[in-house]
Amino acid sequence: MTPDYAYGMWVIAAFNVGLFLFFFLSFLPPKGYVEWRNLGVVAAFLVALFSEMYGFPLTIYLLTGWLGDAYPVLQPFNHKFGHLWVVAFGGSDLAWALVMGASLILMVAGYILLSRGWRQVHGARGQLITDGLYTFVRHPQYTGLFLVIVGFLVQWPTLLTVLMAPILVYAYVKLAFSEERHMLGQFGDAYREYRRRVPAFIPPVKQWKAFLSAQAPNANRSHI
Repeated sequence: MTPDYAYGMWVIAAFNVGLFLFFFLSFLPPKGYVEWRNLGVVAAFLVALFSEMYGFPLTIYLLTGWLGDAYPVLQPFNHKFGHLWVVAFGGSDLAWALVMGASLILMVAGYILLSRGWRQVHGARGQLITDGLYTFVRHPQYTGLFLVIVGFLVQWPTLLTVLMAPILVYAYVKLAFSEERHMLGQFGDAYREYRRRVPAFIPPVKQWKAFLSAQAPNANRSHI
């Protein structure tokens, strides 16, 4: 263990896994087998992420063996130079600041959508929502989840998380469309018309600012 070796902190890794699982359970509580299975994929993603962020940098270890002398830095096992994006952009402090800033923006935006979507759903009492966040997309909480995932990939990409992220996104897209079939059965033409005019996850570029700043109204209508 040297001062430049910033890993082996398994307690911190476990704490972060537990903390983020708590957030996901708070905003996207599973209700059935499929949702619990998807939460299992989320948990595996978080374990892979924080194990490499604080435990052991498997990706850096594998890549240094592959790149050999071509590896652009001399301290691959400290946190700054253990970061793939920072190393790819030359290892400068500016690269570090830009990567951390971009990841923070994505994750904060994701948590805003998760929390506001949760408040709107739980203040709605089983009726159809077409206002607030749901004016822009049909599944704002899942949009928030996807932004958090992308934020994690920007903040600390690893071989395992890059492979797992598409699986995680696919699982929640499939779940969203399954929920829509239920909504069609419950609300019929009203939901069919809503689905026709509102995108599922990604609003037009010009609407993103309004989307992120939209407040969940004190409505008594709900959609998930």
